[in-house]
Amino acid sequence: MNDSRRQFGSAVPHTGGVAIDQGLRQYMLGVYNYMALGVAGTGLIAMLMASNPALMIQIMTTPLKWVGFIGILGIGWFAPRVMMSGSKVAAHGMFWLYAALWGAMIAPMLFMFQQQGAAVEIYKAFFITASVFGAVSLYGYTTKRDLSGFAQFFFMASIGLVIAIVVNALIFKSGMMSLITSSLVVLVFSGVTAYETQMIKSLYREGSAMNERTAIFGAFALYGSFVTLFVHILNILGIMRD
Repeated sequence: MNDSRRQFGSAVPHTGGVAIDQGLRQYMLGVYNYMALGVAGTGLIAMLMASNPALMIQIMTTPLKWVGFIGILGIGWFAPRVMMSGSKVAAHGMFWLYAALWGAMIAPMLFMFQQQGAAVEIYKAFFITASVFGAVSLYGYTTKRDLSGFAQFFFMASIGLVIAIVVNALIFKSGMMSLITSSLVVLVFSGVTAYETQMIKSLYREGSAMNERTAIFGAFALYGSFVTLFVHILNILGIMRD
């Protein structure tokens, strides 16, 4: 955008670039604000649920956990289409439903760490996640390198990791395999976060009515990566502690 403006010289007012920069900053700030609210909502739901031992035992010993897992995968697949083509109300609804389901899925993990007297690991995992996420998202926002070529790799790697996690949970139940898959998830989703940030930035259009919906979509994408990183960093810390 800035290069094209230089090519035309004074024919393009400099103030337009300033307006776009300000609009883009506001747009990205809205993305991160939505994402932060989603993370906060998920944390609140997870903590409230984790404080109910009877509910936690029911979730951990019945198919409810798999219902939640399938629900998260389903929303992750369909929500972007709804957000980009439906109403803003529908976009918000999908986002907050997604955040609530993640809260329900994370709650048993928090409960187990609390029962083991390892609640400090939860705070460590959150701090590490925030640091990793912030660094790679900043890279995605500022880099001049086009990351779109990695999209197919990230998609295929994510599918492979989901299959590996499910197979290990149902069949092998191996702590070492869990450590390996969680480590790979952290690596892959660090890259995904950088790619998503660049992609979300590229969706901004000056003065477009679509910006609010794309901001919600962007928050949804980055929120999913943040929570995925947190879950697997917490899992790594738990395995290493054991």
